[in-house]
Amino acid sequence: MKVVSKINTSLQDWVDLFLKVLDKLPLTLFMLVTSLFFALILGVIIAIIRIQKPPILYGIATFYLSFTRCTPLLVQLFLVYFGLPQLLLVFNIDINSWNRLVFVIITFSFHTAAYLSEVIRSAYLAVGTEQLEAAYSVGMTYTQALRRIILPQAFVISLPNLGNNIIELLKDTSLAFSIGIIDIMGQVRIILGNNHGMGMFEIYVVISLVYWGTCILIEGIIGYAEKVFKKGRVSLSK
Repeated sequence: MKVVSKINTSLQDWVDLFLKVLDKLPLTLFMLVTSLFFALILGVIIAIIRIQKPPILYGIATFYLSFTRCTPLLVQLFLVYFGLPQLLLVFNIDINSWNRLVFVIITFSFHTAAYLSEVIRSAYLAVGTEQLEAAYSVGMTYTQALRRIILPQAFVISLPNLGNNIIELLKDTSLAFSIGIIDIMGQVRIILGNNHGMGMFEIYVVISLVYWGTCILIEGIIGYAEKVFKKGRVSLSK
């Protein structure tokens, strides 16, 4: 009976630990989805600038990509969280009262956009200039051709790499706890500090499984989207 009781208690500890970690999963997913949304918009803009190469904007975009891709994300997060408020105070703009989540989303959006812009740019170039010429031949403007023809096809081409970047962004959200955001990683730090009753190894096994399971779900969604769009069952140009 004592052995059974010990097993039941152990299982209950595992369940409680999973529930405590999963309680913060919605916040992690919110950071993921919101940052991805803004990163996609910025990534498209940067990709178009890199393709069209307008002199001043091209230089700014090149500098931005070089800095973002060559500095650690944690450093960028600290620059935005600690540096941006100080910089804006020079212009009498006080953002110190902003929620920490805003700074996290700003950082993740700009960081991820740098990588997505290259994914989008390569997908755009893979579509081929003949598609753009065909659009011009029927009287479309560049914007219309981009929205109706180029970007929908580029989206399908970019899906595998897009999925990889989404998974990377999910893992990057684990850095948010470094400025006090209590996501699933922050929750683990709290659990460790409160002597939950389970060892450090078991706690990190649980968080690994949560991240792993979420990544598997993302891979499944991306895989399904690839099948749907490649079969032409959905059109993005409508």
